[in-house]
Amino acid sequence: MSSSTTSTQIRLARRPVGEPADDDFTIDTVDVPALGEGDVLLRTIYLSLDPYMRGRMSDAKSYAAPVELGDVMVGSTVCEVVESRSETRPVGTYVLAFTGWQSHAVVPARQTRRLDPATAPISTALGVLGMPGFTAYAGLLQIGKPQEGETVVVAAAAGPVGSAVGQIARAKGARAVGIAGGAEKVKILRDVYGFDEALDHRAPDFVEQLKAATPDGVDVYFENVAGTVGEAVVRRMNTYGRIPVCGLVADYNATEPREGAEPGPALLRRVLTKSLTIRGFIQDEFVAEHHADFLREMGGWVGAGTVQYREDVVEGLENAVDAFRGLLTGRNVGKLLVQVGEDPSRA
Repeated sequence: MSSSTTSTQIRLARRPVGEPADDDFTIDTVDVPALGEGDVLLRTIYLSLDPYMRGRMSDAKSYAAPVELGDVMVGSTVCEVVESRSETRPVGTYVLAFTGWQSHAVVPARQTRRLDPATAPISTALGVLGMPGFTAYAGLLQIGKPQEGETVVVAAAAGPVGSAVGQIARAKGARAVGIAGGAEKVKILRDVYGFDEALDHRAPDFVEQLKAATPDGVDVYFENVAGTVGEAVVRRMNTYGRIPVCGLVADYNATEPREGAEPGPALLRRVLTKSLTIRGFIQDEFVAEHHADFLREMGGWVGAGTVQYREDVVEGLENAVDAFRGLLTGRNVGKLLVQVGEDPSRA
């Protein structure tokens, strides 16, 4: 099959300045290579879109190498094996891979993880049972360490990481306060995810609402956003509060410093006087020790309905760029996926 199969690919053509534009990418069609021993040919079903991808479009120094100009954009995918030279991944197997923004790819079978659609929908391997869910699980429990009765606040709470943070916090006996943008998302936080309090950061009296929602202060703030929301929450932190930092999405498209941003010395003064712990993290540092526990515990919560999730599915690889722009401005509700191909597991 591989000799006659082509792959549609979205490649990085230039480094975006501010919001990514259509012209920053190209769409190409190429022949897939022949399979070597141990390889599989994958057909992409779902592509995950995640905020970290904006950093990979830049050549600024970061925790991961940038995507080179002309290369396929990176990203996690759920795929079906359509040709195989591996005994462990026969044709028809569903797998988690990292093949990026393309319709087909040839990779070594050992670089994939087998998925069982009887256990959970295969799309969840990119969301609540995948990297976003594990980011929430590891960051909250290993850095935030919420105790029963404490108050946990999370911004971007309607997204796949934030929604999981709040629900895990409640499962551990803590009080969850979620912050999102718009009335629809605030309603979802309350009615679907079961947050104790839900706030709209766009409300003119947001700071006052935050104070009312956290009368005893904030013990854990899971930072996804930064910006004015983060500054407001940090002012509410209790002594010995913990702040896991996993994202700064408010500034990902910024081309210059934000007007009115709180200066660094003011933050450090709070760190000192409140004995705060602020720890940035990349989820893969916790994989070796905690991923098996995550799959067991989160899988149990999802199966029991303790943790709910939503998916925002955009049809067609050609719509990935526009969907990604929407991700950075909060357009999506739930885990953002691009459905690239048919999902036979849902038939």
